Amino acid sequence: MDDLLGFAKGESFYQRTGRAWKNGYDIYDLELTGVNTNSELRKLLMKSSSKSIIVIEDIDCSINLTNKNDKKNDHVNAIPEIPNEGIEDMGNKITLPGLLNFSDGLWSCCGSERIFIFTTNHVEKIDPALLRSGRMDMHIHMSYFSFLALKILLKNYLGFDDDEGGLKSETLKELEGLMGKANITPADVSESLSKNKRDNEKAMKELIRELIIRGETIKSTKKDEVNVKYVEKDNIGKDVAGDAHEDDGGKQD
Repeated sequence: MDDLLGFAKGESFYQRTGRAWKNGYDIYDLELTGVNTNSELRKLLMKSSSKSIIVIEDIDCSINLTNKNDKKNDHVNAIPEIPNEGIEDMGNKITLPGLLNFSDGLWSCCGSERIFIFTTNHVEKIDPALLRSGRMDMHIHMSYFSFLALKILLKNYLGFDDDEGGLKSETLKELEGLMGKANITPADVSESLSKNKRDNEKAMKELIRELIIRGETIKSTKKDEVNVKYVEKDNIGKDVAGDAHEDDGGKQD
């Protein structure tokens, strides 16, 4: 929020440094609907006015933004493109250079003070050219819910305030322990609390139950991964032993 307020008041800074009055945010750990070509992307930018906030959700699903340098079989000058899906505009599609021009504001001859927000669940799939400094001014990692954030929601939804003794210390300790073992999103917590917002006791029981289930799921998943690695290692050991036995047999013959 401080960054947004500073941006809103920073026209003189951008004029002084000769930069376009825009800010870019890459939000990820959270599509270009109806826009299928570079031409349509350009029209979208031209229609936006000053003081606009332009949001593109799940950008990794809208266009292939994988770093082309990581593709061994691709040509050096190949341009990542989204599937055509039968929609063409003057032979163009949305390309990485087109998206870079869009985010840089190069297709706009007027207007400023724009904020670009891109969201993705797979930041590793995004080409570094789109994420570099000067293009994306801030990278925001939306991780799973923390215990501190949980206490804020408990206060907002159920009126609990641990500073005023609204929650027992034992309950807080239990929640903190469960939050450290379970992965849960703010949306999941909000939904759980909303269902029982008129019954605080039931809301807390349901939340604790959900956290326990998620924690057990993670524990079970990790155990399965360990077992798979153990089986693979054991099989490799058997293969090596079998090869050694065959070699010994061959020598005896």
